[in-house]
Amino acid sequence: MDNKLLLIILSIFLPPVAVFLKAGVGKDLIINIILCFIFFIPAMVHSLWLCTR
Repeated sequence: MDNKLLLIILSIFLPPVAVFLKAGVGKDLIINIILCFIFFIPAMVHSLWLCTR
């Protein structure tokens, strides 16, 4: 529970870090970094989705 709460907080403020901690280096991290450069909100949504599934 505590780990999931930390991931949700990181997803809101630092989405690529949360994705890295949840999934490691891979396609999800690359997708999230690209989304973060395009616009911050899609990266946040992607990170929240990945960390809560």
